[in-house]
Amino acid sequence: MAILRILNREDASVAFAVRRELPKIARAVDAMVTAFEHGGNIFYVGAGTSGRIAVLDAAECPPTFGISPRRVRAVIAGGARALQHAAEDAEDSAPAGASDLRRAGASSQDVVVGISASGATPYVLGAIDFARKLGTVTIGVTSNPRSPLTRRVEISIAPNTGPEVLSGSTRLKAGTAQKMVLNLLSTTAMARLGRVYDNWMVYVALTNQKLRRRSQHILEDAAGVTPRAAAHALRQSGDSLPAALVMLKKDVDAREAKRRLVASEGNVRRAIAPKGLPTSPGRGARGNQNDG
Repeated sequence: MAILRILNREDASVAFAVRRELPKIARAVDAMVTAFEHGGNIFYVGAGTSGRIAVLDAAECPPTFGISPRRVRAVIAGGARALQHAAEDAEDSAPAGASDLRRAGASSQDVVVGISASGATPYVLGAIDFARKLGTVTIGVTSNPRSPLTRRVEISIAPNTGPEVLSGSTRLKAGTAQKMVLNLLSTTAMARLGRVYDNWMVYVALTNQKLRRRSQHILEDAAGVTPRAAAHALRQSGDSLPAALVMLKKDVDAREAKRRLVASEGNVRRAIAPKGLPTSPGRGARGNQNDG
Protein backbone atom coordinates (compact mmCIF):
# COMPACT_ATOMS: atom_id res chain seq x y z
CA MET A 1 0.00 0.00 0.00
CA ALA A 2 2.89 2.40 0.71
CA ILE A 3 4.15 2.08 -2.89
CA LEU A 4 0.67 2.74 -4.24
CA ARG A 5 0.31 5.89 -2.14
CA ILE A 6 3.66 7.20 -3.36
CA LEU A 7 2.82 6.54 -7.01
CA ASN A 8 -0.64 8.02 -6.68
CA ARG A 9 0.70 11.15 -4.95
CA GLU A 10 3.20 11.69 -7.75
CA ASP A 11 0.54 11.10 -10.43
CA ALA A 12 -1.67 13.76 -8.82
CA SER A 13 0.94 16.40 -9.66
CA VAL A 14 0.81 15.74 -13.40
CA ALA A 15 -2.47 17.55 -14.08
CA PHE A 16 -1.13 20.70 -12.43
CA ALA A 17 2.03 20.57 -14.55
CA VAL A 18 -0.09 20.24 -17.70
CA ARG A 19 -2.37 23.08 -16.57
CA ARG A 20 0.58 25.47 -16.52
CA GLU A 21 1.12 24.69 -20.20
CA LEU A 22 -2.45 25.49 -21.32
CA PRO A 23 -1.54 28.78 -23.08
CA LYS A 24 1.02 26.94 -25.21
CA ILE A 25 -1.41 24.07 -25.83
CA ALA A 26 -3.96 26.64 -27.02
CA ARG A 27 -1.47 28.00 -29.56
CA ALA A 28 -0.78 24.47 -30.74
CA VAL A 29 -4.51 23.82 -31.18
CA ASP A 30 -4.77 27.02 -33.25
CA ALA A 31 -2.05 25.71 -35.57
CA MET A 32 -3.71 22.29 -35.86
CA VAL A 33 -7.12 23.79 -36.68
CA THR A 34 -5.58 26.05 -39.32
CA ALA A 35 -3.79 23.08 -40.90
CA PHE A 36 -6.99 21.03 -41.03
CA GLU A 37 -8.97 23.91 -42.52
CA HIS A 38 -6.41 24.22 -45.31
CA GLY A 39 -6.20 20.52 -46.13
CA GLY A 40 -3.21 19.70 -43.97
CA ASN A 41 -2.69 16.76 -41.64
CA ILE A 42 -1.27 16.17 -38.17
CA PHE A 43 1.80 13.96 -37.71
CA TYR A 44 2.87 12.73 -34.30
CA VAL A 45 6.47 11.52 -34.08
CA GLY A 46 7.87 9.58 -31.13
CA ALA A 47 9.95 6.64 -29.96
CA GLY A 48 9.34 4.03 -27.28
CA THR A 49 6.64 5.03 -24.77
CA SER A 50 6.17 8.40 -26.46
CA GLY A 51 5.66 6.74 -29.83
CA ARG A 52 3.13 4.26 -28.46
CA ILE A 53 1.15 7.06 -26.80
CA ALA A 54 1.19 8.91 -30.13
CA VAL A 55 -0.10 5.84 -31.98
CA LEU A 56 -2.90 5.46 -29.44
CA ASP A 57 -4.16 9.03 -29.86
CA ALA A 58 -3.94 8.90 -33.65
CA ALA A 59 -5.75 5.55 -33.80
CA GLU A 60 -8.64 6.83 -31.69
CA CYS A 61 -9.34 9.94 -33.79
CA PRO A 62 -11.14 8.24 -36.73
CA PRO A 63 -13.71 6.27 -34.68
CA THR A 64 -14.27 9.16 -32.26
CA PHE A 65 -14.38 12.09 -34.66
CA GLY A 66 -15.21 10.47 -38.00
CA ILE A 67 -12.08 11.66 -39.79
CA SER A 68 -9.91 9.81 -42.27
CA PRO A 69 -7.01 7.86 -40.72
CA ARG A 70 -4.73 9.98 -42.90
CA ARG A 71 -5.63 13.21 -41.08
CA VAL A 72 -3.97 12.34 -37.75
CA ARG A 73 -1.05 9.93 -38.11
CA ALA A 74 1.70 8.60 -35.88
CA VAL A 75 5.27 7.89 -36.93
CA ILE A 76 7.06 5.68 -34.42
CA ALA A 77 10.71 4.67 -34.33
CA GLY A 78 11.03 1.02 -35.27
CA GLY A 79 7.68 0.93 -37.07
CA ALA A 80 4.78 -1.37 -36.23
CA ARG A 81 6.99 -3.89 -34.40
CA ALA A 82 7.80 -1.22 -31.80
CA LEU A 83 4.18 -1.20 -30.66
CA GLN A 84 4.61 -4.51 -28.87
CA HIS A 85 8.37 -4.94 -28.60
CA ALA A 86 11.07 -2.64 -27.30
CA ALA A 87 13.08 -1.05 -30.10
CA GLU A 88 15.34 1.33 -28.20
CA ASP A 89 18.08 1.27 -30.82
CA ALA A 90 15.66 2.67 -33.42
CA GLU A 91 15.38 5.96 -31.54
CA ASP A 92 19.10 6.74 -31.92
CA SER A 93 18.93 7.60 -35.62
CA ALA A 94 18.06 11.17 -36.57
CA PRO A 95 18.20 10.32 -40.32
CA ALA A 96 15.62 7.56 -39.72
CA GLY A 97 13.25 10.08 -38.14
CA ALA A 98 13.61 12.34 -41.15
CA SER A 99 13.21 9.56 -43.72
CA ASP A 100 10.21 8.01 -41.93
CA LEU A 101 8.42 11.38 -41.84
CA ARG A 102 9.26 11.94 -45.50
CA ARG A 103 7.86 8.53 -46.44
CA ALA A 104 4.72 9.30 -44.45
CA GLY A 105 4.13 12.20 -46.83
CA ALA A 106 4.55 15.24 -44.59
CA SER A 107 4.30 18.59 -46.38
CA SER A 108 4.42 22.31 -45.60
CA GLN A 109 0.63 22.29 -45.05
CA ASP A 110 0.87 19.93 -42.10
CA VAL A 111 1.68 20.13 -38.40
CA VAL A 112 4.36 17.87 -36.93
CA VAL A 113 4.26 17.13 -33.21
CA GLY A 114 7.50 15.72 -31.80
CA ILE A 115 7.05 13.81 -28.53
CA SER A 116 10.02 13.03 -26.30
CA ALA A 117 10.17 12.97 -22.52
CA SER A 118 13.85 13.93 -22.48
CA GLY A 119 13.53 16.27 -25.45
CA ALA A 120 16.76 14.82 -26.81
CA THR A 121 15.66 11.71 -28.76
CA PRO A 122 17.64 11.76 -32.05
CA TYR A 123 14.80 10.11 -34.03
CA VAL A 124 12.36 12.84 -32.99
CA LEU A 125 14.86 15.65 -33.51
CA GLY A 126 15.64 14.35 -36.99
CA ALA A 127 11.96 14.41 -37.90
CA ILE A 128 11.56 17.93 -36.50
CA ASP A 129 14.58 19.18 -38.44
CA PHE A 130 13.13 17.69 -41.64
CA ALA A 131 9.74 19.30 -40.92
CA ARG A 132 11.37 22.68 -40.39
CA LYS A 133 13.07 22.45 -43.78
CA LEU A 134 9.65 21.83 -45.32
CA GLY A 135 8.25 24.91 -43.62
CA THR A 136 5.88 22.78 -41.55
CA VAL A 137 4.55 24.03 -38.22
CA THR A 138 6.45 22.17 -35.49
CA ILE A 139 5.27 21.45 -31.94
CA GLY A 140 7.24 19.76 -29.19
CA VAL A 141 5.84 17.80 -26.24
CA THR A 142 8.47 17.08 -23.59
CA SER A 143 9.06 17.02 -19.85
CA ASN A 144 12.39 18.84 -20.20
CA PRO A 145 11.88 22.59 -20.70
CA ARG A 146 15.58 23.11 -21.46
CA SER A 147 16.00 20.41 -24.07
CA PRO A 148 17.07 20.49 -27.72
CA LEU A 149 13.46 19.80 -28.72
CA THR A 150 12.14 22.96 -27.04
CA ARG A 151 14.77 25.03 -28.88
CA ARG A 152 13.96 23.58 -32.31
CA VAL A 153 10.17 23.76 -32.42
CA GLU A 154 7.90 26.74 -32.91
CA ILE A 155 5.59 25.81 -30.05
CA SER A 156 7.03 24.02 -27.04
CA ILE A 157 4.73 22.25 -24.55
CA ALA A 158 6.85 21.19 -21.60
CA PRO A 159 4.98 20.09 -18.45
CA ASN A 160 7.65 19.95 -15.76
CA THR A 161 6.69 16.67 -14.10
CA GLY A 162 9.92 16.36 -12.12
CA PRO A 163 11.90 13.22 -11.25
CA GLU A 164 10.15 9.87 -11.60
CA VAL A 165 9.54 7.59 -8.62
CA LEU A 166 11.17 4.85 -10.69
CA SER A 167 14.22 6.77 -11.79
CA GLY A 168 14.53 7.05 -15.55
CA SER A 169 11.18 5.47 -16.36
CA THR A 170 9.44 7.85 -18.73
CA ARG A 171 6.30 5.70 -18.81
CA LEU A 172 5.19 7.13 -15.45
CA LYS A 173 4.56 10.86 -14.91
CA ALA A 174 6.14 11.93 -18.19
CA GLY A 175 4.05 9.41 -20.13
CA THR A 176 0.88 10.44 -18.30
CA ALA A 177 1.58 14.09 -19.12
CA GLN A 178 2.08 13.24 -22.79
CA LYS A 179 -1.23 11.38 -22.91
CA MET A 180 -2.99 14.32 -21.28
CA VAL A 181 -1.46 16.81 -23.72
CA LEU A 182 -2.36 14.75 -26.80
CA ASN A 183 -5.91 14.31 -25.46
CA LEU A 184 -6.18 18.09 -25.13
CA LEU A 185 -4.71 18.78 -28.56
CA SER A 186 -6.81 16.35 -30.59
CA THR A 187 -10.08 16.73 -28.68
CA THR A 188 -10.02 20.53 -28.65
CA ALA A 189 -9.04 20.75 -32.31
CA MET A 190 -11.84 18.40 -33.32
CA ALA A 191 -14.37 20.27 -31.19
CA ARG A 192 -13.42 23.54 -32.87
CA LEU A 193 -13.75 21.87 -36.26
CA GLY A 194 -17.32 20.83 -35.43
CA ARG A 195 -16.57 17.12 -35.20
CA VAL A 196 -18.50 17.09 -31.93
CA TYR A 197 -21.75 18.82 -31.01
CA ASP A 198 -21.70 20.31 -27.52
CA ASN A 199 -20.29 17.35 -25.55
CA TRP A 200 -21.69 14.60 -27.81
CA MET A 201 -19.59 12.42 -30.11
CA VAL A 202 -21.82 12.88 -33.14
CA TYR A 203 -19.27 11.34 -35.49
CA VAL A 204 -18.84 8.12 -33.52
CA ALA A 205 -18.49 5.16 -35.90
CA LEU A 206 -21.47 2.77 -35.77
CA THR A 207 -19.39 -0.38 -36.05
CA ASN A 208 -21.08 -2.60 -33.45
CA GLN A 209 -24.32 -2.94 -31.50
CA LYS A 210 -22.98 -1.07 -28.46
CA LEU A 211 -22.06 1.92 -30.61
CA ARG A 212 -25.39 1.80 -32.44
CA ARG A 213 -27.21 2.00 -29.12
CA ARG A 214 -24.92 4.79 -28.00
CA SER A 215 -25.53 6.73 -31.19
CA GLN A 216 -29.29 6.56 -30.73
CA HIS A 217 -28.98 7.80 -27.14
CA ILE A 218 -26.72 10.63 -28.32
CA LEU A 219 -29.28 11.60 -30.94
CA GLU A 220 -32.14 11.51 -28.43
CA ASP A 221 -30.26 13.82 -26.07
CA ALA A 222 -28.69 16.16 -28.64
CA ALA A 223 -31.91 16.63 -30.66
CA GLY A 224 -34.33 16.27 -27.75
CA VAL A 225 -36.45 13.63 -29.49
CA THR A 226 -38.04 10.31 -28.61
CA PRO A 227 -36.25 6.98 -29.13
CA ARG A 228 -38.60 6.25 -32.00
CA ALA A 229 -37.84 9.54 -33.76
CA ALA A 230 -34.10 9.06 -33.25
CA ALA A 231 -34.19 5.53 -34.66
CA HIS A 232 -36.22 6.69 -37.67
CA ALA A 233 -33.80 9.53 -38.43
CA LEU A 234 -30.83 7.19 -38.22
CA ARG A 235 -32.45 4.78 -40.68
CA GLN A 236 -33.35 7.58 -43.08
CA SER A 237 -29.80 8.97 -42.92
CA GLY A 238 -28.24 5.61 -43.70
CA ASP A 239 -26.82 5.32 -40.17
CA SER A 240 -25.08 8.68 -40.38
CA LEU A 241 -25.34 10.19 -36.92
CA PRO A 242 -24.29 13.73 -37.95
CA ALA A 243 -26.75 13.71 -40.86
CA ALA A 244 -29.52 12.43 -38.60
CA LEU A 245 -28.81 15.22 -36.12
CA VAL A 246 -28.97 17.88 -38.85
CA MET A 247 -32.22 16.35 -40.11
CA LEU A 248 -33.84 16.62 -36.70
CA LYS A 249 -32.43 20.02 -35.74
CA LYS A 250 -33.24 21.67 -39.08
CA ASP A 251 -36.34 19.62 -40.03
CA VAL A 252 -34.88 18.61 -43.39
CA ASP A 253 -34.59 15.32 -45.25
CA ALA A 254 -31.45 13.19 -45.42
CA ARG A 255 -30.36 14.56 -48.77
CA GLU A 256 -30.49 18.16 -47.57
CA ALA A 257 -28.77 17.27 -44.30
CA LYS A 258 -25.89 15.65 -46.14
CA ARG A 259 -25.67 18.60 -48.53
CA ARG A 260 -25.36 20.92 -45.55
CA LEU A 261 -22.61 18.77 -44.05
CA VAL A 262 -20.66 18.77 -47.31
CA ALA A 263 -21.04 22.55 -47.59
CA SER A 264 -19.79 22.99 -44.02
CA GLU A 265 -16.87 20.57 -44.56
CA GLY A 266 -18.29 18.25 -41.93
CA ASN A 267 -18.71 20.94 -39.28
CA VAL A 268 -21.96 19.93 -37.57
CA ARG A 269 -22.39 23.23 -35.73
CA ARG A 270 -22.06 25.15 -38.97
CA ALA A 271 -24.46 22.82 -40.76
CA ILE A 272 -27.08 23.45 -38.08
CA ALA A 273 -26.52 27.14 -37.39
CA PRO A 274 -28.63 29.80 -39.13
CA LYS A 275 -26.84 31.46 -42.03
CA GLY A 276 -24.68 34.38 -41.07
CA LEU A 277 -24.14 33.37 -37.46
CA PRO A 278 -20.63 32.54 -36.26
CA THR A 279 -20.30 28.89 -35.32
CA SER A 280 -16.64 28.35 -34.53
CA PRO A 281 -14.39 29.86 -31.87
CA GLY A 282 -11.57 29.72 -34.40
CA ARG A 283 -8.70 32.00 -33.46
CA GLY A 284 -5.30 32.96 -34.81
CA ALA A 285 -3.47 30.77 -37.20
CA ARG A 286 0.12 29.77 -36.72
CA GLY A 287 1.75 29.95 -33.31
CA ASN A 288 5.32 31.14 -33.78
CA GLN A 289 6.81 30.45 -30.40
CA ASN A 290 10.03 28.96 -29.16
CA ASP A 291 9.13 28.66 -25.52
CA GLY A 292 11.45 26.86 -23.19
